[in-house]
Amino acid sequence: MAAKNAGQQEQPDRPSYEEARDQLADLVRRLEAGGLTLEQSLELWERGERLAAICEEWLEGARARLAAATGQAASQPADGEPGDDGPNGAAAPF
Repeated sequence: MAAKNAGQQEQPDRPSYEEARDQLADLVRRLEAGGLTLEQSLELWERGERLAAICEEWLEGARARLAAATGQAASQPADGEPGDDGPNGAAAPF
């Protein structure tokens, strides 16, 4: 069963962040090793661009979840008391 990552549901043909990252790293190693034809190199480059875009989508989803979580935490102090703000009115990090 596929797990949810960064609040986004995996699609059957879409790799998880970790899978896309690992595949991208492998493509980079293959390109750096050389010995490929121009056509093979271009195909790998194009695949790498698609994998990088997938990684970025996952990361954007994770950022959105973190922003939502920290936005809730900042508006509701842990002890329920007002005045838990840090310097310059910023919410205390812990």
